[in-house]
Amino acid sequence: MYRALLFDLDGTLAETDSLHLPTWVDVLEPYGIEVDEEFYKERISGRSTHEIVRDLLPDLTDEEGRSIGDAKEASFRERATELEPLPGLVDFIERGRERGMRIALVTNAPEENVEAILLALKLRDFFDTVILADELKAVKPDPAPYRAALKKTGVLAEEALAFEDSVSGISSSVGAGVPTVGIASTQDPQKLLAAGAFMTAKDFTDPELGALIGA
Repeated sequence: MYRALLFDLDGTLAETDSLHLPTWVDVLEPYGIEVDEEFYKERISGRSTHEIVRDLLPDLTDEEGRSIGDAKEASFRERATELEPLPGLVDFIERGRERGMRIALVTNAPEENVEAILLALKLRDFFDTVILADELKAVKPDPAPYRAALKKTGVLAEEALAFEDSVSGISSSVGAGVPTVGIASTQDPQKLLAAGAFMTAKDFTDPELGALIGA
């Protein structure tokens, strides 16, 4: 029996790519970078804003990069009020809590985004533990965020179950030894399986997920 459920934020608790993608389009267009859905999935999804800006615009100073990243995230937060939880998510978390499982959030997102998304989804009080990339030396795909979550929840890797929607996130959780379900809200399920997920689900209404936690 699993003792902890560890959730990514963007794309896992809610489908956020439809909001993130246009904000990246707006921010990167002045620099001659065209962002379409495929580019977003390959170069942006699952990565921290700082890494994305540094990778795509390497000639900028740190201050210029931070300014672009801050503008992008502020634009995203303005749109975040329209977000809704993935189907079945709330019931799934509540069933886990009823079974005494620890519930943790593990994300590369900036703290301001985390607050905005959890507020929009009405999930602020659902998590016992929140692991923020801003508080760590390394971010996903490094295993550090999930190792921090395991330490804080007090469970072994094999006693936890992670939920991730990106290759980067799955690399992080699997690298920490945590069994991982790929949430195929936007990415191809085969890509998530190839990254190390042991199964995939489109959302949390999948009966196989309920069976995993004895529901």
